[in-house]
Amino acid sequence: MCRMRNFDILIIREDLMKKPVLVIMAAGMGSRYGGMKQVDPIDEMGHIIMDFSVFDARRAGFEEVIFIIKREMEEVFREVIGDRISRTMKVHYVYQELSELPGCFTVPEGRVKPWGTGHAVLCAASVIDGPFAVINADDYYGTHAFKLIYDALCTEPDTDGGKQHYVMIGYHLKNTLTENGSVARGVCTVDEDGRLSSIEELTRIIKTEDGAVYSGDEGKTWTKLDPDSVVSMNMWGFPESFLKELGDLFPRFLEDNLKTNPLRCEYFLPFAVNDLMKEHKADVTVMTTPDVWHGVTYAQDKQSVVDAMQKLREEGVYPKEF
Repeated sequence: MCRMRNFDILIIREDLMKKPVLVIMAAGMGSRYGGMKQVDPIDEMGHIIMDFSVFDARRAGFEEVIFIIKREMEEVFREVIGDRISRTMKVHYVYQELSELPGCFTVPEGRVKPWGTGHAVLCAASVIDGPFAVINADDYYGTHAFKLIYDALCTEPDTDGGKQHYVMIGYHLKNTLTENGSVARGVCTVDEDGRLSSIEELTRIIKTEDGAVYSGDEGKTWTKLDPDSVVSMNMWGFPESFLKELGDLFPRFLEDNLKTNPLRCEYFLPFAVNDLMKEHKADVTVMTTPDVWHGVTYAQDKQSVVDAMQKLREEGVYPKEF
């Protein structure tokens, strides 16, 4: 009788385990790029960067993807990628809209800029019911990253002594720069145990002959950065319980920032993670990948992405059709 009872409990636990899902943030229109870069083909077969990300995610074990988009982009998304992906993965669409605000907050007059990556994830909360990974739509993350984060989400406990556990895939700064202008990166401090100590959002980093520099004053002064610094490319892994914390922090952010920067303030995921670490509510395991990032921050970046994907195909990393 005892054995049967234990066996029943194990079956219930197995049934309750949720497989990680992939959340892709694609609501940004790519102002510096000059168009809808998320759906811009990068090979003669019509594949876009998201195709490679979803292919790698599926190989790693993900079976479900959530696209965060603007409502007016849904038809284009379905045509360019969604209908194709839905043949092999379960697909959801959610909308990031300015009006999706908590409580008594309203959209400031003249505001057109999205509220940022933290707000984007909150817009997907209604369809997330387990652990999840988050990525940008217009970044290529490499083959190793998806396997690292999927395995971590399957094995890392959600909490330990009340503290939530998150995962971040880190890249070396030198592997994430473009020749064509400045980029924004979350520069990380990682302790000896591989845990994230802090993350600082630097919004103007440029590549130099011997590494990289950044400016915090619109280019008046520049500070050198270690090219081997670990940076975040917005590839995160969270338990479902993170959504409640994110939702609790967002009104606080709005209360503080709408007073000083109502038209441009953004609620970034690293802001929330930093706050939760400071409050000892969470820690973050940083898994660093040697992969080279590819992306289309600027229109001039496209050819380098095209060339990189062609080379990966020639090396056998990707088939011609997938």
